[in-house]
Order: sequence, then C-alpha cells, then structure tokens
Amino acid sequence: MKGLFITFEGPDGAGKTTQVYLVDRYLKEKGYSTLITREPGGTKIGEEIRNLLLSCAHSEMDALTEMYLYAAARAQHVKQLIKPALREGKIVLCDRFVDSSIAYQGFGRGLGMDVVESVNRYALQEVEPDLTLFFNIDIEEALNRGRARNGSLDRLEREKLEFHRRVYQGFCLLRDKYPCRIKEIDASKDIDDVFKQIMELIEYLLCCKK
Repeated sequence: MKGLFITFEGPDGAGKTTQVYLVDRYLKEKGYSTLITREPGGTKIGEEIRNLLLSCAHSEMDALTEMYLYAAARAQHVKQLIKPALREGKIVLCDRFVDSSIAYQGFGRGLGMDVVESVNRYALQEVEPDLTLFFNIDIEEALNRGRARNGSLDRLEREKLEFHRRVYQGFCLLRDKYPCRIKEIDASKDIDDVFKQIMELIEYLLCCKK
C-alpha cells in the first residue's frame, strides 16, 4: 500500500469528526491527496447498514447481530473504498474503524476482545491503520457534548452511562495493547490545541514515510 491510513477513535462527543475535517483541509493545502470516510458507512451498502445499526427502531437488536453487521459494513468499506484509495497513494482519514467494534461490541456488549478481533480479521483483508488517534476525554463530558450537539440520539448514544463507561475502558485497554499504533490525544482541550496534538503525530508519520 502506497498511501497512509489514519483512524480517529474515542467516545461519542469527543470531537473526532470536527478534527477529521480540519486535518483533511490542512493536508490538502500541503498538496496531499486525501479521502475522508467513516464507519459504519463509507459505501452505499455501508451507509444502509449504518441506518440499520443506529436506528432507534431496532432496540431489540442482539449483540451478535450488531457485531456481524459492523463487520459486514467494514468488509465492503475496505474492499470498495479503503484499499483502492491506499493503492492510489491517498491519505485515508477514517472516523472510526475496527477499534470501535472492539470497544463497543467487545467491551460495551460484553462479547470480548478476542471474539470481535477474530470476526473482523476477515473483514480487514490485511488492512491496518498506520496511526490511530484515541481521543481521550471524561466519558460524561463527552456524552454531554454529543447530546448538546446532536439533539436527537441514535440507538447506541441512548445506551446507559455504564455501557459507555465499558466502551471507554475498552478504548483504554486497546491503547495499552497497541501503543505503537494507537496514540492518545487529550480531547478535553480546545479545538486548536487538539488539532496541534494531532498534527504533531501526523507530521512525524509523514516524515517517517518519506
């Protein structure tokens, strides 16, 4: 793969999406070819699966069903969008990827890290992020931010605080398990400070890639 794959992870309301677009604009101004995408989603099939997963009309969805739907959307995403973009030498900026599945389904739903990693091994098709940015923030602050911003909540955002605490713990454990790939961002800071933290890591990655 000639390009770079950078993923943005963390709790809902941590500010990931805002930073994805700021990073994209900065890199484009520097002459890089970029692609913004998200999970679940990114492709027509993925977006339809996203609607199923996040709709509050599906409150009865089983944890295993949820895990397999995320993996299915990811398989299509990797095959149709991410791998071709990396072959073309683009920098792919992805709002959530497999670490979110591990945190939300593995820890939040209690399915376990090993189960979710095993299922997703096939969906990933040997694609792994070059850098994962973990937006670390107090979980209650993040949820309050997200709720103030969105107004209406999706199916996962409506889960109880304890669920979101387990998800957060999952992200922290992933950070500790994969320290070379997953780098922590202090997302409690203001937008400019968070952007500065991110770009220090991305600039280092770009220098290493040369």
